[in-house]
Amino acid sequence: MTTPEPPAVDLRVIDVAALRALLTRDLELAGRLIGAPVPAFFADEAWLWQWRLGQIEADPASAGWYVRAAVDRADGVAVGHAGFHGPPDAAGMVEIGYTVDPTRRGRGLGHAIVAALLADAARQPAVRVVRASVSPTNAASLALVRRAGLVRVGEQWDDEDGLEWVFERPVDPR
Repeated sequence: MTTPEPPAVDLRVIDVAALRALLTRDLELAGRLIGAPVPAFFADEAWLWQWRLGQIEADPASAGWYVRAAVDRADGVAVGHAGFHGPPDAAGMVEIGYTVDPTRRGRGLGHAIVAALLADAARQPAVRVVRASVSPTNAASLALVRRAGLVRVGEQWDDEDGLEWVFERPVDPR
């Protein structure tokens, strides 16, 4: 008996036009612009699309850092979204964020998304460290970042999310 291949994803930038389509809840247009059908939960993420659109409009040169659709290589469907909270800071640190379609959780897609983000970070010459901030009550995400080799380095308070544990790891050598 053969073991099934673990999931793999491609990260596709969600550009300004696709963000605007998502803000109007036009999932069909957003999917065409991204190049993959997007799940229904994308329509409920307006707060994120608005936030990212504002960041991109304020700094168009950083657009590629912010938000991407995670597209399952097996079926060509967006299974979540991910990205960095911005370009690397002066120390070369980037923070990752990720979400898996609630209807597809528990299948290894979160691991595939984080692996793709880490691989992308490692290809960027300015990136030295990857960070993730996770609620101490989010067992799935805690397991995910630990499995990806991130180590807890502290904690912080987020006005929206409350207490977060901060995890980091250096990027893989180039």
